[in-house]
Amino acid sequence: MKWTDVNDIAIELTDTYPDIDPLSVRFTDLRDWVMALPGFDDDPEHCGEKILEAIQMAWLDEAD
Repeated sequence: MKWTDVNDIAIELTDTYPDIDPLSVRFTDLRDWVMALPGFDDDPEHCGEKILEAIQMAWLDEAD
């Protein structure tokens, strides 16, 4: 997975952290959690606030 695979990341986060409210996660933690996902392989420097926001919103949609 890459940073741009927002929906795949959201599915993995939902499976990995089923009891977490996505809106309660700080972006610094979210970035770390994404990088720790199995199958994630992208440059940490390619991540910015807009990507983290997109991941957070996709995770919120997936969790509903």
